[in-house]
Formats: sequence, structure tokens, C-alpha cells
Amino acid sequence: MDWSQELKQKLQKSSQIEHTIRLKELNKLRGANLKQAYEEARKEARAEFEGLKYNPLFIAGIMLYWGEGDKLTNYSTKITNTDPHLIRLYVFFLENVCRVPKEKIRAHVLVYPDLNEETCRLYWSSRAHIDLSRFTKCTVIRGKATTRPLAYGVCMVGISSTYFKAKMLEWLKLLPKELMNKGYYENI
Repeated sequence: MDWSQELKQKLQKSSQIEHTIRLKELNKLRGANLKQAYEEARKEARAEFEGLKYNPLFIAGIMLYWGEGDKLTNYSTKITNTDPHLIRLYVFFLENVCRVPKEKIRAHVLVYPDLNEETCRLYWSSRAHIDLSRFTKCTVIRGKATTRPLAYGVCMVGISSTYFKAKMLEWLKLLPKELMNKGYYENI
């Protein structure tokens, strides 16, 4: 029976090596496919930019994202702010310019320990016109301040899509260049 244990160990080791090689090949292929998809997103963004560059809502949305948006992650296109009108405008931009379905837009509220989470979600929902069903669980934050600086917390809103993030970052490169080009204003 010793020979069967030895054979079993050899087969397991051989199988593990084969699986590792296969996984590496799959990851390489997946990486190439993703790289191609993100290049397609940037190409699509450049084409769409030509039709959107004079749209005030497009310009406002890109500028909001430039100032308040998450530029660190590769997958999330969200902004964070304490002004419900700003959040509402960004959601309006996502829905009407970017044609993001409402169901894909998510909201999240950062609250202090002494705030009621449901009250804060209701506040942001009504002021920013975001359905309550699109809110995720609140995150409780502990600040250094002894008094409550924000009565309803901080709202984050956006979508998770690496493809859309590639488009947004491309627009973010194109818009400032276009706005600083004197020829841009001749066409307004």
C-alpha cells in the first residue's frame, strides 16, 4: 500500500503543476481581453466627447467628478459630498448624459455615532432624489470633533464599472484641453 500513497502524492503534485500553468495562461488571456475592452471604452469616450463637449450638463458632470470624484480605484466612479444639490446634479448627469440606468447607481452615507442612520438616508433620498432602495448600509465614522459638524452625514453616490471608469478618465483628460483651446469658443 505504500506504493499507492506514493503514486497518489506524485499525481497530486503533477496535477497541481498543471493547474498552476493553466491558471497563469487563463489570467494572461483575461488580462489581454480586459486591456482590449478598456481601450474600446476610451475610444468610445473620445467619439462621444465630440457630441457632448458643448453640453453644459456634460461639462458640469465632468467638473464635479474632477473636483469631488474617486480617482484612486479602477472600478468606481463615485463622488462624495455634503451638499445634496451637488449629489443630485451628479446623479442627473449619470442618468441623462451617461445613460446609466437608475438601478446601477448606488448611494452610501457616512454618519457619526450619534446620528440616526434611517433619518440620514431619508434626508439624502428626498433632497438628492435617490430612491431609498439604492442606498447601501451606512458607515459609522468617528471624528475628532466633540460636536456634530454634519447633521446628516456625508453622501457618496456613483456606479461600479471599470468600463465606465475608463470612459470617465478619458473625458477627464479631454475636457480641460478642449476648454483651454481658443478654437473651442468660436463654435459656441
